Amino acid sequence: MDVNKAKRFITDTARPLELAEYRCIFEGGPRRAVAEELKRFQNPDGGFGNALEPDNWNPGSTPITTNDAIIRLYHCGALGEAGDMAEGIARWLRSGEGFLPEKRRWAGSVASNLLYPHAVWWKPGDHEGEGWNPTVSLAAFMACVDGEEKWKELVGEAFRWLESAEKIGGDEVKCFILAHGLLELYGVADVIDLEKGREAVRRAVGLSLCREVEKYGVDYAAGPSAFFCCEGYLPVGIDGLIKADLGAVDRFQMEDGGYDITWQWHTPYEEEFRQAREWWRPRVTMEKLGFYLAFKGGEL
Repeated sequence: MDVNKAKRFITDTARPLELAEYRCIFEGGPRRAVAEELKRFQNPDGGFGNALEPDNWNPGSTPITTNDAIIRLYHCGALGEAGDMAEGIARWLRSGEGFLPEKRRWAGSVASNLLYPHAVWWKPGDHEGEGWNPTVSLAAFMACVDGEEKWKELVGEAFRWLESAEKIGGDEVKCFILAHGLLELYGVADVIDLEKGREAVRRAVGLSLCREVEKYGVDYAAGPSAFFCCEGYLPVGIDGLIKADLGAVDRFQMEDGGYDITWQWHTPYEEEFRQAREWWRPRVTMEKLGFYLAFKGGEL
């Protein structure tokens, strides 16, 4: 990887939010700037929408978009800077919007997504509420800031499932990483055994990693680079996968210094997809840069 070209690509092309995240994570920039930029995507009801997740242009609040906001605050160490923003998130989650009571899960996709440009996976289906994305991390957030027993019970149920899970996807395991990290950050020790939970998450990361290394950088496949912000959760014995992913990072850097996305929308919104791709590329490049520096050496 040409590190300097990657950095220039990010600073030249990122949205103000991703630029604030880059400066916070890689240059020691202010965490408050991340919170201030993120606030632009928050709705009056406290939830998040407005294309924070570039593949879903629904302006209304949705569970996964709100979860994405929490992820960004957590990774940048900016939850302490969130203030009213965090209170708004809790207020929206309490409202029950997007929650499926019969399944005790937040929906991954909501019907209003169909009114706006979106990728095909944002269309609601019969599978809504079958997994733990984003329920486990949203419930953990509420267990930390709200403390009601129902949220703690939901997190406990999720981690009991995780301990014996035989299959899990990368996006779902990231929600477990966030959930565990939030419980540690807030010092909430009466929900799960935190050390046992960490081991369960580490095992789940191993399950989610794609072993078909020829897909790295080509398909939507979770390699070790997908978890560059997840120190302490990578399993042992994946040196070969790390080496393969580093090789893909070297091969697939584009002439402009950035990296491309590995997916299509499969919906008729061609212009909007092109815009979303431009929003995504700096974020993907940050992921690759962080992974490269972590395993090749260098300062984040």
